[in-house]
Amino acid sequence: MASKKILVTGGAGYIGSHTAVELVRAGYEPVILDNFSNSERFIVGRVRKITGRNVPLCTGDCSVPADVAKVFKKEGRFHGIIHFAALKAVGESVAQPLRYYRNNVGGMLTMLEAADRYKVPHFVFSSSCTVYGEPDKLPVREDAPVKNAASPYGETKKIAERMLETFLQSGVPVKAVSLRYFNPIGAHPSALIGELPLGTPKNLVPFVTQTAAGIRKVLQVYGDDYKTPDGTCIRDYIHVIDLAAAHVRALGYLEKKRGPFYDIFNVGTGRGQSVLGIVKTFEKVTGVKVPYKIALRRSGDIAEIYAAAGKAKKVLGWSAKLSLEEALRSSWAWQKTLRSGKR
Repeated sequence: MASKKILVTGGAGYIGSHTAVELVRAGYEPVILDNFSNSERFIVGRVRKITGRNVPLCTGDCSVPADVAKVFKKEGRFHGIIHFAALKAVGESVAQPLRYYRNNVGGMLTMLEAADRYKVPHFVFSSSCTVYGEPDKLPVREDAPVKNAASPYGETKKIAERMLETFLQSGVPVKAVSLRYFNPIGAHPSALIGELPLGTPKNLVPFVTQTAAGIRKVLQVYGDDYKTPDGTCIRDYIHVIDLAAAHVRALGYLEKKRGPFYDIFNVGTGRGQSVLGIVKTFEKVTGVKVPYKIALRRSGDIAEIYAAAGKAKKVLGWSAKLSLEEALRSSWAWQKTLRSGKR
């Protein structure tokens, strides 16, 4: 069988590491590129332990052309690129917009240039449901209008999608998919890899688990006055393993197409869950109480969004299989592993 080497940018990160595992399971050969600005080196060792493979690691920044060139010089031809590497916190992007544009848009530019220069035929982009802004209709479908994003983070994803689309319109023989993620949660069942925020968590579930573990005194719930049943924001929470599997399906889909080709898929469960609903479900499945208090709304947050996931099911043959309860149980197991300090 011909080598199916896949360059995974941000492959030591949360979604990237789980996707590297799924790629190995599916017969691909992931190569991780990471600058460890928001990840830890020991995670690469954990990926190797789970897969039983010496998954290659290249240390570098995907927004720096010289770093990317070194990867291709060392590893040779790639069957595909899965581009995860990006800054990803909505609130932080509001406070530091230029940093987000430089990193996220600059990284996309460099990786598209690499796909062109080194003749990489398949490209999967890690996009986000934030491109929809505040949707007019729920569940939100792929053909919903892409609006002014509610945050600079969302805007960088919107710009990057447009860059990818226009790059393909220029006639390059590349086949590409943008996967619009909803809210990934959970961890690998081995509890060897999971979401690993550096410093104060910016996503809900790590804050929940750290509060349950006593690392944080109290969980801040940002706003209880939204027009939702319990007043808190509603999101579509998807198990990270289901999300990782969608990337493998996307590659298989692209392999059957002729380039240039571009498509977009939502990757979510199709069900919304509120912030307080997450807290209550976590308490139910773990038996651990999570102290919380209501805080002011965060800038950039929308009230409610969840996916119409029918297109991915019909076209990719993919759908979310793991439950919210399984995701939260695995997140807690991962948190307890982290507390043990075993690396």
